[in-house]
Amino acid sequence: MKVALFLAFLTVSPFLALGVANPLAAFSDPGHLWGNGIERVIEEFFRENFRTKIIGGRVMNVRMPFAMNHERDMLSGTSWTQVGDGKASPQVLWPIIEDILATEDFQEFVRVLSSGREKVIIFDLATQTWSSTTDIFYVAGMRAGFYRGLPHRPHVLVSGRGILESDVYNYLYSIGRVGIDCSGFVWHALAHIGRQGGINLGNILRPYMGLASGVDPALFAGTAFFNSNNRQIMPVEDSIRNLRPADVMLFRGQNGDMAHAALIQSIDFERGIIRYIQSTDEAPQQERGVHDSFIYFDPANPDISLRDPSLVWSKQRFSPFVGERDSPFADDGERFRAFDDLGGSRVVRLRTLIPVIAAINSRAAAGF
Repeated sequence: MKVALFLAFLTVSPFLALGVANPLAAFSDPGHLWGNGIERVIEEFFRENFRTKIIGGRVMNVRMPFAMNHERDMLSGTSWTQVGDGKASPQVLWPIIEDILATEDFQEFVRVLSSGREKVIIFDLATQTWSSTTDIFYVAGMRAGFYRGLPHRPHVLVSGRGILESDVYNYLYSIGRVGIDCSGFVWHALAHIGRQGGINLGNILRPYMGLASGVDPALFAGTAFFNSNNRQIMPVEDSIRNLRPADVMLFRGQNGDMAHAALIQSIDFERGIIRYIQSTDEAPQQERGVHDSFIYFDPANPDISLRDPSLVWSKQRFSPFVGERDSPFADDGERFRAFDDLGGSRVVRLRTLIPVIAAINSRAAAGF
């Protein structure tokens, strides 16, 4: 049936009627939705973090997982790092992910999740192994909300009726140790903008970051860099009227440091919608990793601050694994408004990219 529907799409596709050689590529072109300016460039990078796969007989969108060094090793008695320290680009990570999905261990994982029996999957991040149990008391306890997992040994209740996208995420995160952290994601998005504007952002910023030639700036472009007094970092007053695509939103943590970064992709002043993209695992199960989120505001009041509680933030915050302690914030809005006594959250802009973005938008306006 799926094949028939796919063939039917090709038969009626308007792109075929227009003589477009690759109708699927044309159909997925972000320019149809975002035009050819900076919004499209950011969307192109965003889509690099997803792959459509057939796994366990199901078509699914595999997203780039979240991965941060030492996030869960505090009780493990050992320590480990993520592939590329959570700072590798999608171009580097996807071949590694493809290799992981092709392993016999992952195929066995798919078979166990498709056995027809409800069970608990137990991941061991320290040893990069997993096991399962169908013990009725264990399963019943998980179903009743009794969670036995630890940060480095998350437990997941599965139905046995087949693998889901969230299960693929769990395996890649727990067994593969592969993904990208919040600031690594923002850095590679900004670097992609630079490439589209004909510059190498790393080469330009390396001296400003105090790095020697040949050192990868992605490894040092954390939230501390974006929150620094570096003259390449331009503070932005956070009223919506002042915001621009490619601005970086920095969320302060309880220790006073910036704990999270996200990137604004577009601001629709007519409809009152801000779309921003990020990588985090404090999200609904189906959104953990790279995903987009929205802020809704009154178009008649663009002078409102991002701190204003009247704004509606779509991104709700949940624990990375069901049963773990939830985030103290219900949504990103609460998180952005938190810790004002420590300086609060903020928005910044990378000076180097200001003329690059202007040139990209000018080319788009001229039809290039």
